[in-house]
Amino acid sequence: MIELEKTFLAKKIPDDLKDCKFKEIIDVYIPKFSEHPKLRLRKNGDKYELTKKEPVDEGDASTQKEQTIILTETEFNSLNEQLEGKRVHKIRYYYDYEGRFAEFDVFQDALKGLVVVDFEFETTEEKEKFEMPDFCLVDITQEIFIAGGIICGKTYKDIEENLIKFNYNKLFLE
Repeated sequence: MIELEKTFLAKKIPDDLKDCKFKEIIDVYIPKFSEHPKLRLRKNGDKYELTKKEPVDEGDASTQKEQTIILTETEFNSLNEQLEGKRVHKIRYYYDYEGRFAEFDVFQDALKGLVVVDFEFETTEEKEKFEMPDFCLVDITQEIFIAGGIICGKTYKDIEENLIKFNYNKLFLE
């Protein structure tokens, strides 16, 4: 499967975001010692999976080849206990924006204050024509520091210098 998406730093959190559907997501990226692991074990609400993501074209993070194996909760727990990986914890809110979902990832724990927004697209043309919403600060799709395999295991302080370059201010869902 090919995934087409854009990722933005959030500028503000819409007032009604807390009323939207959401899921708790726990990602474990493996191998632990890889600078940018491509393999991800994920708890996504009450669904579990093992996914490998790689760019279709080197240098373009907006188009990824994605291979996923669906797991049972028992399989997830077994792998999670046995594998040493870098972890990240976030709450993903599904916000209706002009007939499509904006996926607001509100990071928890060591990355608290970081909020990114993803949009997925059916076609390349749709992705290219998409205009950034006013609740977004900047398109960071091509920024490697924010990629899931890079950000996992880090703290806000670890990435703060990169965020300052974009004039990002910490955001919290009240």
